[in-house]
Amino acid sequence: MKYILIILAGYLLGCSNMAFYLAKYKKADLRSAGSGNLGASNAVVLLGWKAGVLTAVHDIGKAFLAVLLAKWLFPELEHAGAAAGVACVLGHIFPFYLKFRGGKGFASYFGMTLALNWKLALVVGIAIVAVTLITDYIVCGTLTTIITVPIYLGIHHHSVMLALILCIATVVILYKHRENYPRMLNGTELGLRSAIKGENKLK
Repeated sequence: MKYILIILAGYLLGCSNMAFYLAKYKKADLRSAGSGNLGASNAVVLLGWKAGVLTAVHDIGKAFLAVLLAKWLFPELEHAGAAAGVACVLGHIFPFYLKFRGGKGFASYFGMTLALNWKLALVVGIAIVAVTLITDYIVCGTLTTIITVPIYLGIHHHSVMLALILCIATVVILYKHRENYPRMLNGTELGLRSAIKGENKLK
């Protein structure tokens, strides 16, 4: 029952979506333009970098908070933090009040990682920047993170269960990015530099 409560609370917290709120304020619909997702990357592309940063901070923060609250309220449960973090990521991706069409979950995944192991998050953050700058594709940094984190934390904590819990979010995020892979291969994927320049920005 405790895990059910943790998962439900994490999911509801994850449903909070800053990209949706900002788009509504600017009378725009991110789901019908760009990548069609309500996340930080699409907010940068269509609403500008300030909206993207605000969205990213919000998405990271809610998953960070979900993990910390779960660990604080249920210290006796070994995987409370991971369960809450994954639930928050899934809430971001599948918000019930938006017909289960949210973001792709990476910022929240990073926020979860930050709360579970800040040292790993620091290394991952550096790797994200390096990989993204080298490839010009944000999705490459995303893939590096979501594949590395479950493996490292599972080994570090000697816990297959922890790795499996985290892999739930990993698999879903991999699936949510399925349209990016062929675009990267044929060179039509929007790069970071183009996104910053706001080439697709909504007027």
